[in-house]
Amino acid sequence: MNDIAAAFQPPKKRHRNLAQGVVESITASITGGQLKPGDKLPTESVIMEMHGVSRTVVREAISHLQANGLVQTKHGIGTFVLEPQPAALRISADTIRTIGDVLAILELRISLETEAAWLAAARRTEEQAVAMGEALQRIRAGGSVEADVQFHLLIAQATGNRYFVDILTDLGTHIIPRARLNSAQLAHDDPAHYLEGVNREHENIYNAILRQDQEAARAAMRTHLSNSRERLRRAQLEGQPLDGPAIS
Repeated sequence: MNDIAAAFQPPKKRHRNLAQGVVESITASITGGQLKPGDKLPTESVIMEMHGVSRTVVREAISHLQANGLVQTKHGIGTFVLEPQPAALRISADTIRTIGDVLAILELRISLETEAAWLAAARRTEEQAVAMGEALQRIRAGGSVEADVQFHLLIAQATGNRYFVDILTDLGTHIIPRARLNSAQLAHDDPAHYLEGVNREHENIYNAILRQDQEAARAAMRTHLSNSRERLRRAQLEGQPLDGPAIS
């Protein structure tokens, strides 16, 4: 095992989400200076052995690290640590207290992400398209907020413009309304129907980016975010509170 591989410290605690455990380990090695900009990560096989996980888990973890702007994969060569990026504009969770606040975030996203989708359709690499497809599969499998966030971050990354990634990373789970309201609240007590619609919207975005149809990608993203805004607006009219500790 080389010096770079030795820099990894697999977590002693077994994570329920195995990919997240790998992400946290590699991230800690980067932020702690054991892995420096330009360093090449160990091979997938080495990471699998060190963490006791499957190749699929390792690839999911690398996808997360790519979306977070920590590493870059060069096809046929390997995955390398990137230079740290300047801190993005901070939007505190404490300021997002009402459905009205989340609606305002959605307005920002509509103006931002429709153009991100347009750029991603033109600039995405084959590796990025594969990563988006894998995130979409995770959304379909469980409808998780984390996979949803990852999907949008991967689109931002595919623009080749780090500022899209900075802003969406800073927003974190706040960019997904169902992180603050449960699916039943957004879907009038029919979460299965709601999630089916959301999945279909994601598929339309992905398919447009996959075939590099810029206008279709822009339109699909606008439809998705506009529908999210309308669902949230209906919840607001019905007086639904936000879940979680942000409400006093």
